[in-house]
Amino acid sequence: MSAMVLALLPDPPSYSAVRTFLRILEEKGYLTHTQEGAKYIYQPTKPGPPVAREALYQLIETFFAGHPEQVVSTLLTDEERQLSAEELDRLSAMIEQARQREKG
Repeated sequence: MSAMVLALLPDPPSYSAVRTFLRILEEKGYLTHTQEGAKYIYQPTKPGPPVAREALYQLIETFFAGHPEQVVSTLLTDEERQLSAEELDRLSAMIEQARQREKG
């Protein structure tokens, strides 16, 4: 399974780093595994969106000192991965919806 994870990553870490990461996720209760022959088959223990949200919050705390606007700033100023006009429009619409919720 680690090899499958590596194959899906655009800039993969080492095989042992992926195995370590999967082990840590399992220890923290995010994954469980079954064994089929020599392979481990990993499954999430929680549905995707709550886990993704929790991971995002942890990433914001760890790399952006808890400031979501710094995440957005990084996305907007990254010269290697520029956002398309459509992505910018969708982000703008989401910000406007958040403002409306805040008012309402």
